[in-house]
Amino acid sequence: MNDRTPDSASGPTSGAPRAQGGRSGCRPARCADAAARERFDAQELRGFAAGALAAAGMPQDKAAVVAGGLVEADLYGHSTHGLALLADYVAEIESGEMVVDGKPDVLASHGASACWDARRLPGIWVTARAVDEACGRADTFGLGAVAIRRSHHIGCLASFLEAPARRGYLLLVLCSDPSDALVAPFGGTSPVMTPNPVAAGIPSGGDPILMDLSTSITTAGLTTRMRARGDRLPGRWLVEGRGEATDDPEALDRGGALLPLGGLDHGHKGFALGLLVEALSQGLAGFGRADVPSGWGASVLVLAFAPSMFAGAEPFARQVDWLADACLASRPVDGSRGVRLPGRLALERKAAALRDGVELYPGIAQALRALAERLGRLPPPTR
Repeated sequence: MNDRTPDSASGPTSGAPRAQGGRSGCRPARCADAAARERFDAQELRGFAAGALAAAGMPQDKAAVVAGGLVEADLYGHSTHGLALLADYVAEIESGEMVVDGKPDVLASHGASACWDARRLPGIWVTARAVDEACGRADTFGLGAVAIRRSHHIGCLASFLEAPARRGYLLLVLCSDPSDALVAPFGGTSPVMTPNPVAAGIPSGGDPILMDLSTSITTAGLTTRMRARGDRLPGRWLVEGRGEATDDPEALDRGGALLPLGGLDHGHKGFALGLLVEALSQGLAGFGRADVPSGWGASVLVLAFAPSMFAGAEPFARQVDWLADACLASRPVDGSRGVRLPGRLALERKAAALRDGVELYPGIAQALRALAERLGRLPPPTR
């Protein structure tokens, strides 16, 4: 995800979250004051989320990884893809839509590349395994690639980037959801693709550069949230009717669609990138829209590069650090704070949340308490 507001206009998912923290019955506008005063310890949130997933039937090892990914999203400030999804994940386990036992089937394995059938296993857990696998292959071949089909939802793509980048790997994660259609192609008004994010973690001399960008202007998750609040979107990011751009989130329910990145003006660029993501995820995995799949899920490609196996880790760092320093030294726009590298705001938010406690988006804490009551568990305590 990038660092746009509110929350983020790009999305780290292969599709739209099915709900946005509304299970408690407490609308965000009514919960804002109380929620703003509540902070939670990150480890307590991980423990609660893992316990809730385990209570629904997910094995403990998978539950710990999924819980960690959800909380990481909230630490970065990407709250549409953090614990707001926990109740939905529990419901998917209970309905059998998310498979919790076993591991992915290996469909192909050839040197640097592999292809897995995830069998609708938890997407955060599967993708975390794919990251480890791709990095391991990069150690041998310079790069490693794992294509995944039939994964369940993979959460916030940014959550997979930081640790490998700090270990020196350049990591890319791309995903799409072949079961859903939310984004119109450039020149069209009916939806065909999903927001199809591209995420990358780039090692640098200090903190890594982290980027997570939708190939659409916004996501269905943020659109759903704004609609629940009764607000308009910050820009004319949807299209409906005969091609009119609109900021009305209700447009999705009227047969409209999200606009590709660039909108009505330069949307051919976002459209092209969205096509590329679907080719790299669904195409390389050999399963996608042509198969008319159903169910909340993802097709994924993970790519890991080991700079030491190319020109070398030090020459790589020299080039990246020079470019980063030059960008930061660029003359700022009048009255602005100047250039900020992608991911730095998210890392600042994470550091503050680990120090001072996690402040959840209004309504999410109430949803967690409602889930705890339903599962017969204690809710996460406030700090």
